[in-house]
Amino acid sequence: MYQNINKIYHAAIYVRLSKEDGDISSSAKLESNSISNQKALILDFLKDKKDIEVVSVRVDDGYSGSNFERPAFQAMLEDIRHGIVDCVVVKDLSRFGREYIDSGKYIERLFPALGVRFIAINDNYDSLKGKNQADEIIIPFKNLINDAYCRDISIKIRSNLEIKRKKGECVTPFVAFGYRKTKTDKHKLEIDPSAGGVVQDIFKMKLRGMSQDAIANRLNELGILSPFEYKISSGSRYETGFRQKEQALWSSVTVRRILENEVYIGNLVQGKRTTPNHKVKQTYVKPEDDWIRIEKNHEPLVSDRDFEIVQRLLGMDTRTSPDQKQVYLLSGIAVCADCGAPMTRKVSTVAGKKYAYYLCSTNKETKRCSSHRIPEKDLEDAVLVMLKQHIQNILHLKRVLEFIGTVPFQEINMKKLQDRLEKKKQEKERCKELRMMLYSDMKEGIVSKEDYVELHAAYGKRLRNAEESIRAIQKEMDNELEKADKANTWLDYFVKYQDIEELSRTVVVELIRKIRVYDKKNIEITFDFDDCYQTLLNQLPAMGVDMVIDDDNNLQVNVKEVV
Repeated sequence: MYQNINKIYHAAIYVRLSKEDGDISSSAKLESNSISNQKALILDFLKDKKDIEVVSVRVDDGYSGSNFERPAFQAMLEDIRHGIVDCVVVKDLSRFGREYIDSGKYIERLFPALGVRFIAINDNYDSLKGKNQADEIIIPFKNLINDAYCRDISIKIRSNLEIKRKKGECVTPFVAFGYRKTKTDKHKLEIDPSAGGVVQDIFKMKLRGMSQDAIANRLNELGILSPFEYKISSGSRYETGFRQKEQALWSSVTVRRILENEVYIGNLVQGKRTTPNHKVKQTYVKPEDDWIRIEKNHEPLVSDRDFEIVQRLLGMDTRTSPDQKQVYLLSGIAVCADCGAPMTRKVSTVAGKKYAYYLCSTNKETKRCSSHRIPEKDLEDAVLVMLKQHIQNILHLKRVLEFIGTVPFQEINMKKLQDRLEKKKQEKERCKELRMMLYSDMKEGIVSKEDYVELHAAYGKRLRNAEESIRAIQKEMDNELEKADKANTWLDYFVKYQDIEELSRTVVVELIRKIRVYDKKNIEITFDFDDCYQTLLNQLPAMGVDMVIDDDNNLQVNVKEVV
């Protein structure tokens, strides 16, 4: 066959170094794989090759060999398609790629089809020379080894990241707005004073009744940088797919993401997304049960109480009119007692005078429920009266608790647990005694050997059950002691408003769960911590307190004795 010995090949030198290669402990290995050394080795190899002319040097620095979606590699392919390059030279097969199937596709099919000469220097491979029997085996085998190496590295990296996450170390390159990585430990978070203050203001505005749109508009009016712009201004190379304009402004979506993020109460949640394997770069969201959540991992920006209230508000229907910056006082709280739909505020004009009232939204839209119409002022006045009364009852309870010895009411439960613990300890000791006596009874012939074996096993089971019960009770007692200090904190949420004279949105969302409207004269209020309130009332008799609630719902107590 005639061979054109005068053909000049136009070569692209291709070099690559990945992050995982930089993790190799051997300095010699790292140096041999360095970009500069790869270039030097290839150029030295080509200096006496008269039939090869270098037309480009393509460098992928910091790109994995697990796939071929690399910018320099893709640019080289474009040169090949346009006839600029017809020869590719690499240091070795691992620098070309570590993916077994795709590497074989390029070397075995695509390059030969396009007339491209491929040279891997350290593997002593040159496609121009033709493949011998050894190449048929060795080249695919080396590609397979490179693929296995890449998979092994991927597994090690994933495992290492998982360990770090479980230890409460932040492994993300960028942290939530309001925090920054500490200077001494890049895996620990600390509050960013500037951005952290903005986060706190966002939560305060939400509690005051502002919608997400209104909050975003307010922040933009004040010229406060959005999370994206703030990161950029701090020198970060942060990128996001949510940027729509040249300057990223605050939006309702951005505000909601902040309001929903539990990082602001000190919780670190990581590992939400993953890839199927090292070859597939497309991510998917993991089931929530598989997320790694470390509670109270860092200093919070928002209290648990405020965060819980905000989550409740986000689940309410609190839509406002376009010209309304804040929701109405009872929006999302007042509901129809019959159908459960939210009560909607409406304004009517009669003889030039405006009248505001609430009515059932179902009635307003479909007429399938009665209107339950009630004037806005009447409803708000009634709520204020009932709230003040409830606060007075709680103040009375707090004084009673202080008078009878400031003993936390958990102590009643502790006494019950202590009694149970003592009984189980006695049962345990009794089982031990009976087992010891059983042996003597067998020796004396009182019980047979068969009965001894059976009874010994039965006593052993009772002993193990008693020991398990003791451990469970002790754990329950530890839990009671842990929450004893927090037992009465809910009382203080109400006490701080003891001088209240008018309603505000903040007071309503903090102290009231739901207002059920039956008609103009009948409403029912479910206060926050109603379960704690009822539990305390039920415990008063055991604390030596007589309790009476009169027709006006006023609490009256009489202390009989201190217990």
